This record gives sequence, structure tokens and C-alpha cells, in this order.
Amino acid sequence: MKQTVSSSAIETSRALILHIVQLMNEEPAKIFHIALSGGVTPALMFDLWANEYVDITPWERMRFYWVDERCVPPEDSDSNYGMTRNLLLGHAPLSYANIFRIQGENKPADEAKRYAALVQAQVPNKNGWPEFDIVLLGVGDDGHTSSIFPGQEEFLSSSEMYVVSRNPNNGQQRIALTGLPILNAQRVIFLVTGKKKADVVSNICHLGDVGPAAYIAHRARNVELFIDEGAASKL
Repeated sequence: MKQTVSSSAIETSRALILHIVQLMNEEPAKIFHIALSGGVTPALMFDLWANEYVDITPWERMRFYWVDERCVPPEDSDSNYGMTRNLLLGHAPLSYANIFRIQGENKPADEAKRYAALVQAQVPNKNGWPEFDIVLLGVGDDGHTSSIFPGQEEFLSSSEMYVVSRNPNNGQQRIALTGLPILNAQRVIFLVTGKKKADVVSNICHLGDVGPAAYIAHRARNVELFIDEGAASKL
């Protein structure tokens, strides 16, 4: 697991943006299929991307998908897509034909199936699963990732690509990418910042499968961890 530690959340976000741009520049003929996550830390990254790095990003070669989504309309403040649109996608010279959102306003079970079929049709396939170039993940304080929470470990080995999960803290339904397609990605990148994440980062790096995020981190073929000094303080 490759670790990149920066001085702050802002610098960690900048480092990850530049890393993604560099990866794309190394393969100038390639279309990159990227699955995004929501949350506070990606929101900072998206805001910085829109304000500082629009001109150096090869947007025409990017295709955006979502790792997970809350079951709300895009106008809702909880919507991962809505947040990304407001902070990044609406400011970048990116065709909306290359943005594939989870429709959180739809019936959850139907949408999980619809979106899985969409991803299967759009993303190159390997070993029977879509092969994202990058899956961007966050980590909750409890070790959850991709809206797969502790106690929902069956989703890590599910035969379905997307499933309906439920946040055990508030009962909110979410649509989540399952473990096997995440593990099939060319790169899995965790973006984690803040001292309150120090324990979970330490657990991921030093212990066994102590939660869904650790399970993914220990099994994905190419894992990168972008963290700030706060999140790294117990390593």
C-alpha cells in the first residue's frame, strides 16, 4: 500500500489532483473511467480542482461515475452527485455526456440494477467485472467505505455490482458499489484527512480486516493512500 503524506487536507487534495493528472498524461491516448465518492474530504478536493487545476486537466478523456450515492434527488444537500456538480463538474469544460450519475431519486433497488447495467455497458470489462481506471474512496470513522458499513460485509463479496445499503446510524438508504468490482479496479485510491481519522488509518495499515475499508485496502491490486499529517499521526 503506497502512502503519500502531506502537511494538510488542502495539500493532500492538491497532491491527489496532480497525481491523477500525471497518470493521465502518462497515457495520452487513453480514456480514464473514474468512480468518485462523496463526503467532506472529496468536497475540498473538488473545490480546489475547479479553482486551481481546470486548465491542466484533460477533461475530454475523463468519464465520471459514482462509487455510492444517497437515495435523494440531486438537488438535496445529501446528494454526492449534487455536491460534485456544484463544486467541480459545473465549472469544468466537461461534456455531460461523459458524466454518469446514480439517480438517487429513483426506487433504490431498481436504480442499483439500472446503474449496474449502465456501468457494465460503459466501462471496459475484465474478469467479468468493469475495470475502472481509478476508484476514489473515503473512510468513515467506523471503517466503512463505499457505503458498506461494519456488519454489511456480505456486500464485499456480493455477486451484484451495486446494492442498496443502509446507514446504521440514521437509517438512510444508499446505493453502493460492492467489493468485487472495487477490487477489479486498476487503482484504488483512499483520500483520508484529519486527526479524527488517525485511528482508522492506523488500523487499516497495521491490523487485519477490521472493517470494509481495511478489507479493500488489503486485497485490491494497486492501493494508494493519500493522507495528511493528522490522519497519519498514529502510523
